[in-house]
Amino acid sequence: MDSNSVADYLSEHAHFFEEHPDLLSRIKLTSPLGGRTLSLQERQMEVLRDKIKLMEMRMADLMRIALENDVITQKFQDWARSLLLARNDVDLAHTLISGLQTTFAVPHATLRMWGVAEPFAHTWFAAPVSEDSKIFSTGLSAPFCGKNMDFEAAAWLEDAPSIESLAMLPLRAHGASEAFGLLVLGSPDPGRFTAEMATDFLVRIGDTASAALTCLLD
Repeated sequence: MDSNSVADYLSEHAHFFEEHPDLLSRIKLTSPLGGRTLSLQERQMEVLRDKIKLMEMRMADLMRIALENDVITQKFQDWARSLLLARNDVDLAHTLISGLQTTFAVPHATLRMWGVAEPFAHTWFAAPVSEDSKIFSTGLSAPFCGKNMDFEAAAWLEDAPSIESLAMLPLRAHGASEAFGLLVLGSPDPGRFTAEMATDFLVRIGDTASAALTCLLD
């Protein structure tokens, strides 16, 4: 019999070692840790200990991720609450931006909107935007994260020359295909916003910001 046949036989005859208990102590295996010789029972215990250790490490990772998610959720709730408490429409854009900077420790943040109602036409967030930036914003199906490659939107930020990485979130009315604005987050840290990072949370920020700002549109 080859080793595969032996393995198949033992799999199909689960009571083999119950019928031959003396074999458990007679069979000797080599441990991968130190190369010492172990009985089959000792080797099984070693394998179980390794599995338990891996499970404990995985559980610790899951708990860490859960705690991080709780912190992010609380921050998001605090930011959304500040939007609901904004005193008037003019304050809303400033509250949104300052909230992102303080709550999420974003060094630089700003936004631009087009198609705003007449009372807001001369506000800072309605400053002129090129057609290229409007087309770029509409073309974003998800937030852009990555290196600042001299984007026009980067120039909207304070201390623009120091910006190394960007996150750009399109603003859309619910169900609309065209964007009515762009939310821009910047950092001098090139690793803060990268092309490899997950954008699920940024999508939620963009959706919430879009819903809050639609009241400023014409």
